Amino acid sequence: MYAYREVYRSGGLPPIRSKTTLALSEQVLERVVYCELETETMTTHRDSLRNFDSARRKAFVQRILAFITRQPLDLLPFEQVRQQLRLRDRHFRDLQEIPLNQIVGSVGRYRDFTRTFLPRSDGLRERWAAVEDRVKAGGLPPVELYKVGEAYFVRDGNHRISVARAQNVPDIEAFVWEYPSLVPLSPDDDLDDLLIKQGYVAFLEKTRLNRLRPNQHIELTAPGRYRDLLEHIAVHRYYLGREYNRETSNEEAVTGWYDNVYQPIIRAICKQGILKQFLGRTEADLYIWVSRWQHELSERYGKPIDAEDAVINFYRTRET
Repeated sequence: MYAYREVYRSGGLPPIRSKTTLALSEQVLERVVYCELETETMTTHRDSLRNFDSARRKAFVQRILAFITRQPLDLLPFEQVRQQLRLRDRHFRDLQEIPLNQIVGSVGRYRDFTRTFLPRSDGLRERWAAVEDRVKAGGLPPVELYKVGEAYFVRDGNHRISVARAQNVPDIEAFVWEYPSLVPLSPDDDLDDLLIKQGYVAFLEKTRLNRLRPNQHIELTAPGRYRDLLEHIAVHRYYLGREYNRETSNEEAVTGWYDNVYQPIIRAICKQGILKQFLGRTEADLYIWVSRWQHELSERYGKPIDAEDAVINFYRTRET
């Protein structure tokens, strides 16, 4: 056996004296090659199984850390994203190289992997290892992804992405379909962020502010706050009607509120530089608080209070 193994490795054959000897030599050589390949395949598969076990241990550690740090652990479910952001038409964007850290959701397997595509169940072991075997052999096609904003969702290829993440590969080849969205979605967003963005989508669909003022960017950090903005617009529309002595259109009310109510407060916030004192909040968050304070001051003193005075007074009151 050893002799024939050496023959196989050297690529040559010893002198053959008969047809019978030649036939036996070929059979032995085929058996040696088969055993060599089978041994190599089994070794590769064992390595893949060990890699899966390592990924499972990392998933356990990640779960503990996520509990402590309150960081998102779960993949985003695409169907929920599609419904809440009211995504409709998709467009094929061809074959691309996609950064793996931007793939944060899945169409159907979002419960099987963590946010970084570590396997969450031992039941995935054999398939995961088989996929890694094929990846090592170079026999797998590109994955398929949906793009929403800057985030990607797996349509097909969850195990391939999990294996690639385990191998610390930075990018993966993918066929991409993009869903246009009224609001941005980032790879860092979680389900709470999604709920807020759902309100933003509803706000834009009702006001059409994204078309009336294309440079608008009203980012709030708490659910339900966009309803407050709709109330502000409704109040502004009422006072416009009284001022013009006629029924005002929704477009007039929206643009009038944005230009003459919202923007002056935002400019005053930026001028006073107070946003840095409110960690984790946005200009739009401060607009909500300042506008309430502005109304209270107007009621207290019986006269209008301009935006800059309201901002300064609001900040001084908070300091004390």
